[in-house]
Amino acid sequence: MQTVSPARDRGPAFSGHPRGLATLCGTEMWERFSYYGMRSILVLFLVAPPVAGGMGLSETTAVGVYGVYIASVYLLALAGGWIGDRLLGTRRTVLLGACVIMSGHLAMAVPVAGPFTWLGLALIAVGSGLLKPNIAALVGHLYRDEDEPRREAGYTLFFLGINVGAFLGIIVVPWLQRGDRWHLAFGAAAAGMAIGLAQYVLGGRRLAGAGERHGHRLTPAERRRFTAVALTGTAVTAAALGLWALSGTFTIERFTLALAVVTALVPLAYFAFLLFGSHEITPPERTGLYAYLWLFLAAAVFWMIYDQAGSALLLFAKEHTRLHILGFDVPPSWVANVNSLTIILLAPAFARFFVAAGDRIGIPAKFAAALLLIGLSFVVMAVAAGFAAGGTKVSVAWLLTVYFIQTIGEIFLTPVGLSVTRRLAPAAFQNQMMGVWYLAIALGDATGGQVYRLTTVVPMPVYYLVLALAAIAAGLLIALGSGRLRALMGDPAGTEPARAG
Repeated sequence: MQTVSPARDRGPAFSGHPRGLATLCGTEMWERFSYYGMRSILVLFLVAPPVAGGMGLSETTAVGVYGVYIASVYLLALAGGWIGDRLLGTRRTVLLGACVIMSGHLAMAVPVAGPFTWLGLALIAVGSGLLKPNIAALVGHLYRDEDEPRREAGYTLFFLGINVGAFLGIIVVPWLQRGDRWHLAFGAAAAGMAIGLAQYVLGGRRLAGAGERHGHRLTPAERRRFTAVALTGTAVTAAALGLWALSGTFTIERFTLALAVVTALVPLAYFAFLLFGSHEITPPERTGLYAYLWLFLAAAVFWMIYDQAGSALLLFAKEHTRLHILGFDVPPSWVANVNSLTIILLAPAFARFFVAAGDRIGIPAKFAAALLLIGLSFVVMAVAAGFAAGGTKVSVAWLLTVYFIQTIGEIFLTPVGLSVTRRLAPAAFQNQMMGVWYLAIALGDATGGQVYRLTTVVPMPVYYLVLALAAIAAGLLIALGSGRLRALMGDPAGTEPARAG
């Protein structure tokens, strides 16, 4: 396990938190500026006809691409956590990830649709996988292990930085995109990542040694074995894709479906390895993982609905919502910014609330609340879609209400999820477990991208209502099992679980 860094011994100097939190919040803010800014126009770019500079894909194919792209960003976080733990160390992996992300946005900015678009999306996904779990793990390394309420509040402030960046990105990038200036907008996302990279390098001294040491460096023999496996896997994957293309059966739609299946299999295999195959995990750690598995599935259901903001809800805003407000045509992407604005305004209050509440409100209860709220948001969405079914454009207030409800759910889920992931992570898998948290997002996004195919056979109101009921049912299940989950996690308020066997 990584030793306690000097950063933990520094007195709080940033809103009652270690100084290094300011560096990490700033870096993540600009990375999220680039990510959410580009994401806010991605589906619109994919469905725009070539004459308008777009890719000309169908809506269902574009949403599928969006789903597996977002899923890949988070799926690769598992590998990124492992690289931070075993190869490069947390600090250097964050640096590498930021460089790769910036390269991806630069590729998207090249004014040639097609190959550069796919290359850019791939680079951004790889870079995000390297950066996200490691920068989140660095936040945890700034605090002492026993200081969970303050660490949870620190993650809430980190979460606030994410949403400041998202808010600015969703304002600037769609504004620059007006008039089909897609690649200018993608260039602005690259500039944002460049600022974040500079912030990280110049502010690194504030981290005071956190993340500089490897958690579990590979031995030379392990490194050689890893290199052989990585090269073989890359060659086999490239050969398989090449043969698929030569067969004449390769399509973007089929490719997105295949990636969605892989995304579902990866967490299944990884949890099987953690629970049944790893000898580096102690019995108490394994017990905590059983509780974490349920929270993981709950989070996947949440993100299946939540991240449709950039696909189904964005298309609803463009096609079925009145956006001419006070004489100004609001870009469809701007509507979703109520999410970031709400978090910016409410996250500090929630941070204080979580600290004051301490252990009185259990983590499972927070997950249950998040699921019930996300389900309620799609009940509202089903009603709005019903009013718009006849071709009538509805008030923007419907989407604003949906996003506000979802945001409150996100505040309950995300900072708490990051904190409990670090708390329940086995000592040998600290950074990798941050990647597992993002794997829940990948599973939800990949599923969300594929379930959108239902819209070709069922009306949109039914589509929204089915997903709403699924989330509400999951929330009730977590609420009913809250006591047992807390016991598995080692919380004193939990009920004692029954003995196995």
